[in-house]
Amino acid sequence: MTTNFADYFLLQEGLTFLNHGSFGSCPKPVFQNYQDWQLRLENQPVAFLDQERDLITNLSKPREALAKEFNTSAQNLVRVTNATTGLNAIARSIALAEGDEILTTDHEYAAVENTWEFLVRKVGAKIVRAQVTLPLASEDVFFEDLVSQMSKRTKILLLSHITSPTALRFPIKRVIDEARKRGIITVIDGAHAPGLIDLDLDALGADFYVGNCHKWLLAPKGAGFLWAHPNWHQKLEPLVISHGWNVKDRKEDRTAFLDSFEIQGTQDPSAWLAVPAALEFRKTHNWAEVSKACNQRAQELAQRVAAFTKLPSLSTPEFCAPQMVAMPVPKTDPRKLKAFLLNERKVEIPVFSWQDQTIVRVSIAAYNSQKDADNLLAALQIYFADSTSNTR
Repeated sequence: MTTNFADYFLLQEGLTFLNHGSFGSCPKPVFQNYQDWQLRLENQPVAFLDQERDLITNLSKPREALAKEFNTSAQNLVRVTNATTGLNAIARSIALAEGDEILTTDHEYAAVENTWEFLVRKVGAKIVRAQVTLPLASEDVFFEDLVSQMSKRTKILLLSHITSPTALRFPIKRVIDEARKRGIITVIDGAHAPGLIDLDLDALGADFYVGNCHKWLLAPKGAGFLWAHPNWHQKLEPLVISHGWNVKDRKEDRTAFLDSFEIQGTQDPSAWLAVPAALEFRKTHNWAEVSKACNQRAQELAQRVAAFTKLPSLSTPEFCAPQMVAMPVPKTDPRKLKAFLLNERKVEIPVFSWQDQTIVRVSIAAYNSQKDADNLLAALQIYFADSTSNTR
């Protein structure tokens, strides 16, 4: 990367920000577009939010842009605040009964687990967590890990496309196909996937897919999408029943699915409306090459950390998320390590316990330099050298 992309972002000076995978950072031109939309809203709020005037046309453009990016129809996508919101709408729309099972893995995002746990407790259903064999190095082994846990009671298959705690890229296509053969509903949590990996939503063949635009797609916070197979459009219920739920004289290009999710009264959709600007920024700067360089830097850093810690990786590079690596470090109190990294070394990065391991998850974005990677490694070396000396 010859362009100094740090100049395009608004990150705090002096901070080593290695957590793009959680919330991302929005480039200045995209953020300006976002603020322009907000200004238009304040200039004429009634016209902006009136579905008979500007709103429908404005909201359709991001859907159309994302549909083109992800090889699907714009009629299959609706705006949601984030992936978790979309998953909540899906979960509330599927009738569960006592004895039903939701098959997932031991790598899922806590908020998503909470969503389904909340629902299964009400009806006496059950969550089955398949243990994924680590290191993840074989699609065949992953397939068997999941299929071996399928039963006649399995109603839903819930999978991350890219896992949050472990930054693994699950090979989900074959498992989705098997679930479909068995009549199992497939729900894919793609929170980290848009902008990080190529997506072909129609070819993937799931029943549902949710994603965030505020991570690797570079859009502002509050822009996500819910994709649903057309068979589900009439069955999905929005979390909020508002003006769009029972539209009279619906326009020819509109559906109940689109209206019930998009027409939600007084909401600021500016983050969603800035999605086309984010896509254009990526296109202008040849983002595939930028991502490739970032991924190489992430993998090199992971190798250096592993050489220092002597701990095995969670996967082979093939199954690791591009630009994002979860790195086991010697077991310690994650709160203390995180506080040390942030307060004493100015490094912002997720640190947490997972499966009785301490994990540091690094994200390498366009604005991250080799110096950022060096800063993290040096900080880890200092912390654990001090730990072995019983000073921490």
